[in-house]
Amino acid sequence: MHGMMLPMITISVFYPKTAASRFDFDYYLQTHTPLLKRLLEPEGMQNLRLLRGKGALDGSAPPYEVIACFDMPSLETLQNSLAQHGPQILADIQNYTDVQPVIQVNDAM
Repeated sequence: MHGMMLPMITISVFYPKTAASRFDFDYYLQTHTPLLKRLLEPEGMQNLRLLRGKGALDGSAPPYEVIACFDMPSLETLQNSLAQHGPQILADIQNYTDVQPVIQVNDAM
């Protein structure tokens, strides 16, 4: 149907920040992000948004160093994409951080 919007899901990837955590922003922006785009845009990834934690409301350190959000056509598309490209994407994480990202699948409301 021409002009009809397909339902999308939004994936959020949270990178926790601790006093000892490491996060290489240059590598993340210059190498990991282009890798994600190259692998997942052909699979339907859209609207990649990157948020860098600035702080909590009380002025303390942010709970997350980075939050990445992107849209995919469906959970099935995401799962198929990760079955194919997940190992390469996951193997790259150690190159920019030593924390385990928390990944959440969301429906828009």
